[in-house]
Amino acid sequence: MQEKTQGKLYLCATPIGNLEDITLRVLRILEEADLIAAEDTRNSIKLLNYYEIKTPMTSYHEYNKIEKAYQLVEKMKNGEKVALITDAGTPGISDPGEELVRICHESGIEVTSLPGACACVTALTLSGLPTRRFAFEAFLPKDKKERSSILSALKSETRTIILYEAPHHLLRTLEDLYAALGDRKITLCRELTKRYETVFSATLSNAISYYRQKEPKGEFVLVIEGRSMQSLQEEKQQEWLSVPLTEHMAQYEQQGICHKDAMKLVAKDRGISKREVYAMLLEIT
Repeated sequence: MQEKTQGKLYLCATPIGNLEDITLRVLRILEEADLIAAEDTRNSIKLLNYYEIKTPMTSYHEYNKIEKAYQLVEKMKNGEKVALITDAGTPGISDPGEELVRICHESGIEVTSLPGACACVTALTLSGLPTRRFAFEAFLPKDKKERSSILSALKSETRTIILYEAPHHLLRTLEDLYAALGDRKITLCRELTKRYETVFSATLSNAISYYRQKEPKGEFVLVIEGRSMQSLQEEKQQEWLSVPLTEHMAQYEQQGICHKDAMKLVAKDRGISKREVYAMLLEIT
């Protein structure tokens, strides 16, 4: 008796606005799959109808992501091919798909990702800000304590920062960012790939002034300048300057570092020369 072949999970990137932004491979897999798991079947049916794809759909969203994941895994264990799609873009990025992928790995189900549209990367490449290193935070938490914690961490982030935001929360988020990060450069990307796509480069203060006068519309991706390494270093130097020199030296010497090398490290921390550290120590003693 021939052993049944195990199924597979396909992460299928779908358009973030323009229906033409989909790969031939994704279209083929959507047609060949036994089942399509969609975050919002009402939204996804428009895409499937546009490309005349008749594959059955099932709902997979935030509120059933664990229970439904195990049901889908059982189908794949029985040989079915499941295609996962999100509302828009690449599944698994800021959506419940990450849970299905995790459970598939734990269950020994093969997973493959079919690359395509992704709002955060699209906005980053349009932003005019550094692209080599970036930190993606998706939507800031609604809970005040969590939100404050994330914003506090972002204050020292030197990479370009990417956030998502809905129009009715945009102004508050811009104000929170300004209060936490200071007046950074920002590029606001709106309605990406759609007819009314806009890319607005400004500073946080200018963006706040603009959207206090003009009501935000459409979904936004915010790309924010990271903190400069020089600025971060200067702040750390100021923090060290508030520490008594003998205490600063002791922190290194207690780690077994010799006196001479400790002076070098202290000088670097404080942004001064080793000679200055030596002279200050002589004055103290």
